[in-house]
Parts: sequence; C-alpha cells; structure tokens
Amino acid sequence: MIETEVAVAGGALVLAVATGLVAHEWLHALTLRLARIEYTVTYFPDRTDGVVGLLASCPWAAVRPHPTGREPTWQLRVAALSPFLLAAPVFALGIRGVPVDSPVVTAIGIGWLACSIPSPQDFSVAFYAHRALESAREPNTAPASCAD
Repeated sequence: MIETEVAVAGGALVLAVATGLVAHEWLHALTLRLARIEYTVTYFPDRTDGVVGLLASCPWAAVRPHPTGREPTWQLRVAALSPFLLAAPVFALGIRGVPVDSPVVTAIGIGWLACSIPSPQDFSVAFYAHRALESAREPNTAPASCAD
C-alpha cells in the first residue's frame, strides 16, 4: 500500500509542476495583456532534440514582452512578479482547514507552490524594468539581457 501511495504522490507532483509551469507563464501573459503590452509566448524555445530532450530542458515556456518604451515600469514589474498569485489558492485551502495528511495532496500543494516562485529572469525584469523600457525607446539598440 505504501509503495502505491508514494508512486501516486510522485505522479501527482509531476502533474502539479507541469500544470503550474504553464499557469506561471499564462499569468505573465494575462498580466501583460491587461496592461496592453505586446508579448509572445514560446513553448520549448530553441529545443529540437526529441521528446526526452524537450522534457529535460529548461525553460518549457517563455513569455517575452515587447514594450514600446512608453509603458510605466510598474506594469512590467507586476507582470514579472504575477506568479506569486499562484500561491493564493494553496494558502486559502490551508486557512480553510483542508487536511493535508495524504501524501498526494501534499505533493500537489508542494508542486503548485514551487511554480508560484518567480524565476531569476522574472526578478531580473522586476528589478531592471526601467532598462528594458529604455532599450525599447531606442530603436537601433539590440536588447540586452538583464540577467547577465
């Protein structure tokens, strides 16, 4: 019985992380759409080495904003940090007293919460949004990575 429960919990964790990663990127896209900032969503960017290579590589998806340079910096910052909102349902269930004595429920919660943490690239956009907007205003400047 224990082995089956652990296997199911492992599968639930993988499913929660996969779903959470997609929700993470969609939250970026939703926030950018609400701010009326153009963006592109790319799934498995720059990956062509088969299914195993796709699943083992990072990132699985990327949202790239295309600001005009006239947007306020707070809009890019909010879009970059919007995945924190993924934690709200888990905390709401905890406040309501939903029991987590099952390894499956615990695995789902942990996987979902892991996806609510913004990535280093997200924090880079949040801290250096003004640089991204400045480079968008200058048409002859190649976009530089803020993560370097």
